Amino acid sequence: MAGTGEAGTSDPRESPAAPVTVQPSGGGRSPGGGEGEPQGLSRVVVVGFARSRFIIILAVLGLLLSATAMLLYSAIATVVTVWDAFARGNFGADGAKRFSVDLVELTDTTLLGAVLYIVGLGLYELFIQPDLPVPGWLRFRSLSDLKAELVGVIIVLLGVSFLGYVVEGTGLGSILELGAAIAAVIVALSLPNIVGRRGHGGDAGAAGES
Repeated sequence: MAGTGEAGTSDPRESPAAPVTVQPSGGGRSPGGGEGEPQGLSRVVVVGFARSRFIIILAVLGLLLSATAMLLYSAIATVVTVWDAFARGNFGADGAKRFSVDLVELTDTTLLGAVLYIVGLGLYELFIQPDLPVPGWLRFRSLSDLKAELVGVIIVLLGVSFLGYVVEGTGLGSILELGAAIAAVIVALSLPNIVGRRGHGGDAGAAGES
């Protein structure tokens, strides 16, 4: 019995514990391995693309400068035109007709300056600062909003141009041809907006029914 007990009892010193291997986290890759470098590179690329939108400030500054020049020129030209009209003293039908044509052409210049300003302001809102303190009709949330506003101003500009052509008193055939051409352009500009509004209205109605 004593021999059996001695044979079944093992000395702890004779059977050393197996070494425990600790696996490093991250699949055995060292912290300085190649895993962190692609992440850092992709982060730089993402940040670079996110900040590249500020390059649109160049276009915004150019448009605002052009709009300022057009509006300033239009204001000075209006003052000069009015001064010349009263200085000539030609208050007959011919003088009134010439004065009207000059003012209509100056209105074209003013509207073009307004178009440039709206485009510059819209690009700034879309790419840089969406929460500008501007009136509601100057708030743009997408390029479609900006395009719709521009189409409205361009249609007015075309109408004013046609009015100046009519006031100038060119031949009837030329007036009809120009009117047909302007009407075709207005329809071409307005049709996408009309179709888009109907599409959005249909989508909104379907969403409401569901």
